[in-house]
Amino acid sequence: KATIFPFIHPGASLWGPLKELWETVDGAVLRKQPESVHLLDLQLKKHKPHFLSLFKNPPKSAEQREKVRKASTEGIAIQGQQGARLLPEQLLTEAFILSDLFDIGELAALELLLAGEQQQPHFPGLTRGLVGVLLYWDGKLCMANSLRTLIQSRHGKTFTLDLSGELVALTTRFTDELMSQGLTKRILTLVSEINVTREFERLQKERGLGNEKHRKEVSDLIKECRQALADSLFSWTCQSPLTKEDTLALIGNLETVTAQADGSLDSVNLSLVMALLYCLDVSFIEQGTEDREDLLQALPLLTERQYVSAVHSRLMDGQPWKLPGLQAVCRLAWALSLRVLSQLPQGSALVEFTEADEALADQALLGDVFLFMKEGMLGCESFAREEFFIRRLHSLITDFLALMPMKVKQLRNRADEDARLVHMSLQMDSELPSSLRKDLDHLMILIGEFYSKDPFGLEMGLEFWCPTESLQHTSLQGSYLGMALQRPPHKQVVLSKFVRQMGDLLPSTLYISYLRMLKGLANGPQCAHYCFSLLKTNGATHSDNIQGVSGSPVSWEHFFHSLMLYHENLRRDLPNPDAAHYRHPPLRGITQREMEGLTSFLQLLTTIITWSENARLALCEHPQWTPVVVMLGLLQCSVPPILKAELLHCLAAFGKSPEIAASLWQSLEYTQFIFLPMQCSSCEEYPLTRGFCHLISTLVESSLPVNLGAGLRVPGFQPYLNFLRDSVFLPFPTRAYRRPAEKWEVADSVLEVFHKLLRDYEPQPSDFVQEVVELQGEQVPAHKPPGHSIMFHLLNDSPMLALCLSLLEEGVRQLDTYAPFPGKKHLESAVLHCLCLLDLALEKEVVFMDLLRESQSSLLVSPLEQLLQGVSPQTRRADHIVNIARYLYHSSSNPEAAFQSAKILRRIANYPNIQIRLVGDFTHDQAVSDKLMAGFVECLDNEEAEEEAEKGDDSDAQKKVARIRHETQIHILNLLITSLDLKTPNLALYLLGYEVKKPVSSTNLQDPGVLGCPRSCLHAILSLLQRGTEKRSGPVLTQEAPHLAELCYQVIYQLCACPDTSGPTMRYLRTSQDFLFSHLQHLPFILPGNQIAALSQMSWLMKTAAIELRVTSLNRQRSHTQRLISLLLDDQPHTQHTADGESGMEEETRSVSGFLHFDTVSKVRRKLLSVLDAIHFSQDMPELLQLDFFERTQIEQVISNCEHINEQGHTVCNVKLLHRVLVAEVNALQGMAAIGQRPLLMEEVNSILQQVVERNRVRRSLSAKRHALQSWRSLVETLLTACPVDLIPADDRQLIIRDLLLDLHDKVLSEDAAGELMPIVAGAVFTLTAHLSQSVLSEQQQGVGLEASSGFASIANSALHLILRKLLDFILCTGGGYQRLRAHLYGSLLYYLQIAQKPEEPDTLQTAGKAMWERLTAPEDGFSKLQRENLSIIESYGQALMEVVCRDACDGHEISRMLALAVLDRILSIDRQNQWLVYICNSGYLRSVVESLRQDDAAVQSLLTPQPPLLKPLYIYESKMALLTRVAKTGQGAVELLRCGLVVQLIECQVFDMVPDSDAHRVMRDPSGFIPSPMDRYRQILLPTLRLFQVILTSTSINHQQGAAQVLQWLIVHADTIQSLLRCQELSMGALQELSLLTGIISKTALPGTNITAHALLFKFTPPCSLLSSFPFSKSHISISAVCANIMEYCQTLLLQSSAQAQFSICLFSPSGSEPAGRDRGRTVAYSRVPSLGLVLYLLKNSAADFFRFHQSHRQSLGKLQSLDQLPPEELKELCQGLVSGPGGVEKISSVQRNLLAKRRLVQLINNRAKLLALCSCILWSLRVEAVDWACPESVNKTSTW
Repeated sequence: KATIFPFIHPGASLWGPLKELWETVDGAVLRKQPESVHLLDLQLKKHKPHFLSLFKNPPKSAEQREKVRKASTEGIAIQGQQGARLLPEQLLTEAFILSDLFDIGELAALELLLAGEQQQPHFPGLTRGLVGVLLYWDGKLCMANSLRTLIQSRHGKTFTLDLSGELVALTTRFTDELMSQGLTKRILTLVSEINVTREFERLQKERGLGNEKHRKEVSDLIKECRQALADSLFSWTCQSPLTKEDTLALIGNLETVTAQADGSLDSVNLSLVMALLYCLDVSFIEQGTEDREDLLQALPLLTERQYVSAVHSRLMDGQPWKLPGLQAVCRLAWALSLRVLSQLPQGSALVEFTEADEALADQALLGDVFLFMKEGMLGCESFAREEFFIRRLHSLITDFLALMPMKVKQLRNRADEDARLVHMSLQMDSELPSSLRKDLDHLMILIGEFYSKDPFGLEMGLEFWCPTESLQHTSLQGSYLGMALQRPPHKQVVLSKFVRQMGDLLPSTLYISYLRMLKGLANGPQCAHYCFSLLKTNGATHSDNIQGVSGSPVSWEHFFHSLMLYHENLRRDLPNPDAAHYRHPPLRGITQREMEGLTSFLQLLTTIITWSENARLALCEHPQWTPVVVMLGLLQCSVPPILKAELLHCLAAFGKSPEIAASLWQSLEYTQFIFLPMQCSSCEEYPLTRGFCHLISTLVESSLPVNLGAGLRVPGFQPYLNFLRDSVFLPFPTRAYRRPAEKWEVADSVLEVFHKLLRDYEPQPSDFVQEVVELQGEQVPAHKPPGHSIMFHLLNDSPMLALCLSLLEEGVRQLDTYAPFPGKKHLESAVLHCLCLLDLALEKEVVFMDLLRESQSSLLVSPLEQLLQGVSPQTRRADHIVNIARYLYHSSSNPEAAFQSAKILRRIANYPNIQIRLVGDFTHDQAVSDKLMAGFVECLDNEEAEEEAEKGDDSDAQKKVARIRHETQIHILNLLITSLDLKTPNLALYLLGYEVKKPVSSTNLQDPGVLGCPRSCLHAILSLLQRGTEKRSGPVLTQEAPHLAELCYQVIYQLCACPDTSGPTMRYLRTSQDFLFSHLQHLPFILPGNQIAALSQMSWLMKTAAIELRVTSLNRQRSHTQRLISLLLDDQPHTQHTADGESGMEEETRSVSGFLHFDTVSKVRRKLLSVLDAIHFSQDMPELLQLDFFERTQIEQVISNCEHINEQGHTVCNVKLLHRVLVAEVNALQGMAAIGQRPLLMEEVNSILQQVVERNRVRRSLSAKRHALQSWRSLVETLLTACPVDLIPADDRQLIIRDLLLDLHDKVLSEDAAGELMPIVAGAVFTLTAHLSQSVLSEQQQGVGLEASSGFASIANSALHLILRKLLDFILCTGGGYQRLRAHLYGSLLYYLQIAQKPEEPDTLQTAGKAMWERLTAPEDGFSKLQRENLSIIESYGQALMEVVCRDACDGHEISRMLALAVLDRILSIDRQNQWLVYICNSGYLRSVVESLRQDDAAVQSLLTPQPPLLKPLYIYESKMALLTRVAKTGQGAVELLRCGLVVQLIECQVFDMVPDSDAHRVMRDPSGFIPSPMDRYRQILLPTLRLFQVILTSTSINHQQGAAQVLQWLIVHADTIQSLLRCQELSMGALQELSLLTGIISKTALPGTNITAHALLFKFTPPCSLLSSFPFSKSHISISAVCANIMEYCQTLLLQSSAQAQFSICLFSPSGSEPAGRDRGRTVAYSRVPSLGLVLYLLKNSAADFFRFHQSHRQSLGKLQSLDQLPPEELKELCQGLVSGPGGVEKISSVQRNLLAKRRLVQLINNRAKLLALCSCILWSLRVEAVDWACPESVNKTSTW
């Protein structure tokens, strides 16, 4: 019955859900993810029908067809989308084609097409239909893989995946249900039905196949589906037996199996064969595991007689199978199982079957069972990839030898008989008899082949070796196996006996087979040792033979004696260079049979000495055998090239030991081997060339003597290199090859040598100096190191470089075909060597060219990156770099080539001038551009990459590939990071999907596939990062590949930080990805094993978040900003992260600030604080070096010389370079003592290197912590500064800052906190304290209640006190070396103390009306209370704090000195008891500050030059004057200043006389306005001094005469300057301030007998005073009024002093009552003219008018302030304009802020009016006194007293 879908699945029901199923199974079983059992259970219940109807497609139906047909007009419902969607006709047509193609339902076909359309960006170049084909088969593969993995997780007899019991029970129960429903037969049916050729024919017919890559992918998917199904059955039989019906079905399937063209089984049929072999396996019974009894009960072979009967009759059936060899294998396995059963108690019931084991074995032998096992099973490529295939075949072979010894004996007897028959036939020259059997021969060859490959390092051949008594007396003990000698198992004894007995009286027909068997059994370090001992023992037992030749043909004696005889026989004939010798292999002395025997012996010898170094040394040092000499001699004789090649391979194995390699080099020199003919061009075969390259490759790696060939020729490797380059490498493409694969084998072998030579080469200055050597009395040029020569050829447009590049082009062209060809592996290896050569050349070329330049050598080289931009002779395009990059496209099949390609591209990317051209080359051809982009994306997308695999651990091929894929991703990301820093266009922008032909900022980033947008590296990076963000555990990448995640976050940050890319990137991340929120919610990242990477990840993420907050705030995207702020700052639990909050709560309650929280049970840790918790301030430092031989100081110097700055900007030591330096130092030591101590020296070198590695780690750790802390600080500062204020309420803001401050202090004040982190913490503390101060101030301005009891509105006084204490502790715990840090802390302290500073209040003029008692008894306000408490805390620290602050104020860094002075100023202002004042006076710090004024005079004078060097002296001077002014405000302080000689010091300062010419320096103004003009700088020096004098004169009421006299002395000394300032015509603000202060000082220093130009003052300032009403309101009003008041006060003082008894009298006013005329008011009056009394009357009248005008304005402003909320908006804006600069500034601020600004402006206006009223009152009072004095002179005394 057809299923009617209510809607269609957007991810395709045949793909999406199955993909999800596979991910769940993979996560639960293979990745062992936590909490995955429940998810797996749900998925299995959901997909159980799919498993039961395995691979069955939904059927087609008329209803579905009709529904799909109407989708173009009526639309169709899609899950997750609203309404019906209309689909185009073309899509529906394709759906019908797909439905018919795969025989699936029409809706399912439509789903596949829609999913293909969605997934199309992942498959560039393919249509949606082609992608749909891939998805169809990928869905099938997911199903098959899930089934296989579930079965592998079962509990069983063979292996375990070490899973939880719950999971195993779940999968076992589920798979049991599947098997009971006929899974086996379904699998066998599918394996038979699914056929790649048949499927391809169907696809081809419907145009369902695309390009070569698509064909390859479809083919691979189909093959993998069949393989996964067969593996499922194999995995089942490994763990559990099949039922009788299933077993018979499996046998029935195997009966019809056929072999491939080469006679081997394909991988699917091999899995089915191995499944049957495991099904018949009973060897596990001998293992004696805990669950043995349970397994026996479940074994149908023991419990079901019918099972045994059915299988037995089926295998005994005489009906031949299609593959008789396969039938023989099954029969042998059944025979061995019967033999085991017969030995069990339960086997007594099966006697009728077990007695047939011999007959079955005979039938198997007649079927050539061993030959089929070798050719049909071992010949399959997939055999060596499965460990349990190997184990089962090992069990089969060893069981046959151990359980059927009589059968083995029969085989030997038959072989001996056949050998006699052969011998007789040869003697009689007759034909060989037809009845000959080679069963034993096949068995030996099978053993040799099987054990010669050991991909998993199992060394299973050890079971054939049994330690004997004679072995204990050799140099290697029997405990070599790692265990004490004990009686070996019976099976091992039997197998060992087999090996030895087969070698006794060995017939010649079995000789070669036996050697091959030994070769296989010698594969492995321990096996090789035992085999060596066997051959040595065989020779010893026959040493007494009178013939002088060992009787045993299988012994070292026999082998090497034969070799020597061959050598002696053949060397009589001199080698003829004519290649004709090589055409006749059967030469005199060596027959074909002998050559095969020699070849087998040499292969056995090579295997043994490859694995066993002891055997290598023992054989080489044997005095009689001298194998190396004999082999080199044979190489010079006329022997076949094949034999010579084997000799070279054997010598290469000897050369693995450096001791032998050195002598081998010398022997090669003496034999002049490279001048012997090696190329067998006529045969078109080159085994000798390949063997020679292999030998040189081994020798180069072991030992390369510097003086090679000394005495015979110019020493060096150059002749060998020339031969390899000119005679092997360069001609290899043009030679003819009988085997096409050999072409690439030759290239691979010679390039391997070049690679090793260049890898080990380090350019040295001596390489570039032409040295000479003496040879036969002549001076000849010396050879350079081989690496130097290779570098020279690679840095020139040489044939060698051209051939390397041509090889790369050929390689990528061949790979693009996706077709197998002969020698493909060797071509890939040769390509890899070429890429490595280019990478090494790029790595070393900088040093190479620098040394070349310094040596002034005549060599000409070009940078390789430029040569790579040359034109290819094949394509006539500059596409070398493009060809290199194309290898990334083949990363799935060639990960190592892709890795090297990425490395090369990354190195080239460092050169900015190449980037633009590269972008052009990459985008020139759209098809190539798409491929390149797809290659980069594919590398980044790879999910198989793993970071955990250690670099040196390459034993597991899968882990090695995973590591390489991971490092490829790292290189690509580093390429992007490097390129992003370069100018546009660059590679990174192209790869990340930005515009490179238009402005970058115009890029419109989209999801892949939208508007034709291809999938770029940015999409790949985001996909990597986004995996797992929807889950509670967070981004998967941060855990699985921390370094990769770190680089991904860095790329995202760089894109957001770059002005060109910031807009498009942040817009895309915000709208399409919700990137930042989804990642920030998982902070902090905790990686116990890799804290450095976790910190770096968080650093880049936080910096990106800071940019996002800033941008969204500027753009007024309040919802985005609010969301991020809430996430980072909320202390309320979020529903999706409750558990996280609870875990954070425990930490919070433990913190010091925990007691300040209320209702903490319902709160969680703020995310910002959690991130801070993750940054551990402690750092374990490495211990000091303990050296016995090296000098510590010298070692430290060497270490520092080896330090460099790495790519991350960390200063680290180059460990490899240091190792090279130290080893060279050890090697340079002379004498026997040095040789004896070498091991100890090397041990100390290792300890030094370990110490340096630890230092590097510590530096990287500290750098990561600094970076994380800096990023955290940036984020905090952005949150508090850039985000709208109203998004964080004032009370929350204060509590947040409090929490942050307390936590920061807690961490930094811990005993083990690293000092390197303190400066950043201090900076953060400074910012936070500043914001706390501003927040409190803002809250007070808004009028929120100020409660004296608890503190400042939202933050309690207790919290403020705690902050202050921690701040003072922080100051005290930092030493004098942390001056910049102290500066931040002093700034923080100033901001903190500012909190208690009472804000400016409007002067309502009502204060005077209060009675004195009322003011004294008023309650203490909050500010006073906090000030008092702050002072109490500060005083509790005693003189320790005083000492620190005072010392910094006197001799600290300039900035910290200024801030320390400011701190002293502030503390003195609140210190009512004057304790700090007493301390600085008594300790001499005050005198030090005073005396420093004179010392700073020269520096201050330099400030008055037109272009001052620095303004620091000015700021320090101002800070000092501010402090001294503060000190002078108390009488005690003023007196102390006079006692310290303050005025005397200032008198000696010459800077006051250096008044700049304002006109001359007007043109020298700084255009930016930052540097003041010279006149302004002068006033910044003068005005503080004048204010100080004014304060001193005011404060010294008791000692006024003394203070006035000293200040007057200063005025007299600088009288000229004073006169010029008083007569200045300029009425600027600065000039008015000068006059105001000067007149005030003069009026206060008016002593009897002194008169300083009073007339001038009067005449100068009368007109301005009279014109006050005409000035606009500004500060100049106050200054002019102050001048007037000072003059009047001065006149009053003079009048009071001019009594009748005075010695002199002064005429101040002429006796005239006329007022000054209007025309005289604006011009200067002559100084000699005395003003009239009319001026006094005029001022009296005007001052009274001004008083009433100002009073009226004061009352109006006060009224506005009281009714501020009712003011119209326009008036508010007008008030704010005075405080907001810039056009439209008022419009941008909020209404709350606008009210605050208006209030502040009104307070300013009110207080200014109050000051003006006070000055007018002063003027009026003075004028009244003068008028009274003028009218009634006798009333002077009364007035003065009144």
